[in-house]
Amino acid sequence: MRDERGYYYHAKPGDSGIRVYVRKGPNGFEFRLWDRERPEVWEKHEWLDYDTISRAASLYKNERNPNADPLGIYDIAIARNLLAGEAD
Repeated sequence: MRDERGYYYHAKPGDSGIRVYVRKGPNGFEFRLWDRERPEVWEKHEWLDYDTISRAASLYKNERNPNADPLGIYDIAIARNLLAGEAD
C-alpha cells in the first residue's frame, strides 16, 4: 500500500492503526514506524536500516524482555515485494 508518507504495510494484520513504512536506502531496506495512537513515534524516530534495527532489537530482547520479539514487525520479504519495480 502507499500513501503520502510512502509504501507501507500493517504491523499487525487487521490493525490499520500501526504501519511500517519501507524504502530503499544506501544500506538496503529502511523502515519507519507510524502509530495512530502515538504520533510522536513517527516524529521522533528516523528511517533505520534492518541491521540497525536488528542490533537494537537484540539489546531490547536481552535486557528488557527475554520473551519479546521486537523484530516481528520488520519484514524484509514484505519490503521487497512492496518496492518491487521501484527505480534504484
